[in-house]
Amino acid sequence: MTRAAGLAASALLCSLLLSGCAAPGGPREADLQAEGGAAAAPSPARYRLEVVAPDELRPLLTEYLDLARFRNAPASEDIDDNELNRLAAAAPAQARALLETEGYFTAQVRTARSVDTTGRAVVRLLVEPGPRSVVERVDLAVSGELDTLARQGDEDAAALLAALRRDWALDPGQPFRQPAWTAAKNATVAQLRAEGYPGAAWVKTQARVDPDRQRVEIALELDSGALYRLGELRIDGLQRYDESAVRRLATFGPGTPYSEKRLLDYQERLLTLGLFESASVELDADPATAKAAPVHVRVRELTRQQATVGVGVSANTGPRVTLEHRHRRPFGQDWVATNKFEFGAALKSWSGELISHPLEDLYRNLVAGQAERLRSGEEIRTAWTARLGRTQDTPRIERLYFAELTHARVDNPAGRTRGEAVTANYHWIYREVDSVLLPTDGYTLSLQSAIGRSRNSTEQNGPFGRGYGRLTLYQPLGRAWYASARVELGNIFAANNVGVPDTLLFRAGGDDSVRGYAYRTLGPLVDGAVASGRVMFTGSAEIARPISAQRPSLWWAVFADAGNAANHWNELEPAWGYGLGLRWRSPVGPLRVDIAYGEEVRRWRLHLSVGIAF
Repeated sequence: MTRAAGLAASALLCSLLLSGCAAPGGPREADLQAEGGAAAAPSPARYRLEVVAPDELRPLLTEYLDLARFRNAPASEDIDDNELNRLAAAAPAQARALLETEGYFTAQVRTARSVDTTGRAVVRLLVEPGPRSVVERVDLAVSGELDTLARQGDEDAAALLAALRRDWALDPGQPFRQPAWTAAKNATVAQLRAEGYPGAAWVKTQARVDPDRQRVEIALELDSGALYRLGELRIDGLQRYDESAVRRLATFGPGTPYSEKRLLDYQERLLTLGLFESASVELDADPATAKAAPVHVRVRELTRQQATVGVGVSANTGPRVTLEHRHRRPFGQDWVATNKFEFGAALKSWSGELISHPLEDLYRNLVAGQAERLRSGEEIRTAWTARLGRTQDTPRIERLYFAELTHARVDNPAGRTRGEAVTANYHWIYREVDSVLLPTDGYTLSLQSAIGRSRNSTEQNGPFGRGYGRLTLYQPLGRAWYASARVELGNIFAANNVGVPDTLLFRAGGDDSVRGYAYRTLGPLVDGAVASGRVMFTGSAEIARPISAQRPSLWWAVFADAGNAANHWNELEPAWGYGLGLRWRSPVGPLRVDIAYGEEVRRWRLHLSVGIAF
């Protein structure tokens, strides 16, 4: 071999060796790059989409068109020119189908392609939606037992049939939209199922579109199925408490027409009874038992005894410690005994109640008492009451009848006053609201009356009457704004020289009265000290709305309050308070935090409260 040939052979061998060494490393490096590419953020759009359409339609097209969804495809799914041409060609048909869901059945859509200054492809979607179709006529036919009963003259059936047609949501003259069409059908069948016909179903739902006239004719047929009537109660989960407590809360009997609301009201009464941790009430919807459908009641009992200790603070009475004990069947009897002690700097109190398990017609017997020592400003009030009566709690109305003994002693810089009274009382509460815990629409009305005879250490003894009323209104204002208003009145009916115990007189100020003032600090002045009055007025107006759509349970509010107590109406001069607040609409009721300015005291005051006052 010549020297030149040897050098060439050596070079060739080295080249082969080097290439062999590089071959294993090459694929590994490529694998790493691929892995890094998969983990990286999506590459920039390989084309730009421009939708030329009315503002209200553009979001629909830019969200659901394939051209919109694929424009930011990752590198592994890159779209070549042929694929882009296919997507652009399919876009007009997709857009027309989307526009039809909004009632545009004669839309003209086309695409145009170009290239921008960076060399990136641009696809322009040009949309002329044309006129929107509207509903011209609605024919809603109902078959089944509902129709049969209505033809036979059944008033309830006729009223329900009329309500179905009246409440149909997609009326003539309204734009025809697919979401509205679907919602109207769902709402109608749900309404019928809730009002006694749980087997109701659509037989026909048809929307005939005339694109030339931009009109839609709707024809529907709804089979009501059988009218279900309630049968026996089947109760599961009872161990500690008597079955009669569950049965007596039912306001229906065998043969009562089924109503979803009727069963939900029954379930709510079970939950508020105080014996059960949970309760559910369900209808057995088997068509074979429609004439006497069993009602399944499932409860989970609370323990027979319960003790709780709490530490808290009240804007009215300051910090406190509470101890509460409840026995749900003392001495084996069908009663509930509750004792609550509160210890605080301003208020020390005990309240006790012995209330029976439900009796017939939702009545419950009641024995109750209370004792307290309350310091407000420079005054100390020591009082106790003893009460014997009956209560009745129906879905909308609460009634309370009772006889009461009252004692109150007041010590202030003006001296000491003692008073006792025996009274016959009637309290009545009516609620017509969309939610008892978190109302936004409706009203509540609370009325109290008492008549009795008093004995007093500084004034004359004699007969007297007492009246009190509180009206609260709730009104949605649209666009997530809500308003509420309250009016509160109190009056003692007695001769001017007849003394009445302080606990039956009136004062204003505090969380649920006139914000901006301390609890019970508004009333007539006697020898320079605030006293309780014989008449009282307070009023409040508030506007609130959610802080943001992302936090619908957190609201802000602005409010104005006014009110006072006096000995005569012509002496009452309202004190004003106004401010701002936060509301958390929690599952157990609203938590309110308010900062209010009191004009009379010229200072700001923080108020905290939980729940709704009736």
